[in-house]
Amino acid sequence: MDTKIAIQMDNIENLDISFDSSFLIGLEGQKRGHKLFYYNPCDLFYNEGIIQARGYYVKLFEDNKNYFKYLTDKILVNINNFKFVFIRQDPPFDMNYITSTYLLDFVGESTIVINNPTSIRNFSEKISPFKFKKFMPPTIISQDIKVLKDFLIKYEDIITKPLYGNGGVGIFRSTIKDGTIQGIDQNLDILDEPIMAQKYIPEIKEGDRRIILIDGDYVGSVSRMPMKNSIKANFHAGGTAKKVDLIRRDEVICKELSKTLKEKDLFFVGIDVIGDYLTEINVTSPTGIKQINALNNVNLEKIFWDKLETKHNLV
Repeated sequence: MDTKIAIQMDNIENLDISFDSSFLIGLEGQKRGHKLFYYNPCDLFYNEGIIQARGYYVKLFEDNKNYFKYLTDKILVNINNFKFVFIRQDPPFDMNYITSTYLLDFVGESTIVINNPTSIRNFSEKISPFKFKKFMPPTIISQDIKVLKDFLIKYEDIITKPLYGNGGVGIFRSTIKDGTIQGIDQNLDILDEPIMAQKYIPEIKEGDRRIILIDGDYVGSVSRMPMKNSIKANFHAGGTAKKVDLIRRDEVICKELSKTLKEKDLFFVGIDVIGDYLTEINVTSPTGIKQINALNNVNLEKIFWDKLETKHNLV
């Protein structure tokens, strides 16, 4: 098979391939004969009706120190000439991110963008779980500090976090004993942007489960364990991986989400579950397959490509 695929991602020279799912997906695609083109989001543009990008054809290697090589100088390409485009840059989900999804909406029908850019734009990772409210902990979103303080008074122990960040940045725990909400300026009445507040889930001590769904189907999971005295379980925030299967309400949650994810063409998704509660539906650039592979002796990137190629008649 000789198919060109493009990966829209952050600087390839700064990848941590011990965590990075994009690398594994690209490497498996390369093994199947797909040619890899890499570009940064800032190098994507609309040019008189054509979606173009400047970037490099690359080759990937299973070598922690020398894991890639540029095969070309930086060149201009027409995105319509690629079979697949993978949106894999990390949040924050800001106007630059949103703009790239708008541009990719204009690629031709013969080019498959994963995940669907319209759905990425409309499926906010922390807000979309409201569609499945019965699985969520008590939650509010507000810029009003009084509203946030009232929520703290009601539940006495809460977590606050930014709506569009990642990697555990900006997450704080506040208790009624503190008498204040951590991480915000108490002198303000209204914050510059809304934040999310949720009732603290003590089961975080058992881990924050990252569950991977490919084309709506469960394929694997890992429990991210926070460091001692920490509420942050993200791998980038020091969390460690622990083997886990579907437990508690996980299977029910996955089944409930499956139809929606397929309808929205959200092919590669990572959901986060703490205790019995769904907290996030990650659709921008979910990670975790490296850790799931290592703990379970599986290859989720192979499942990814098997499903993708079958779905689009490439087998």
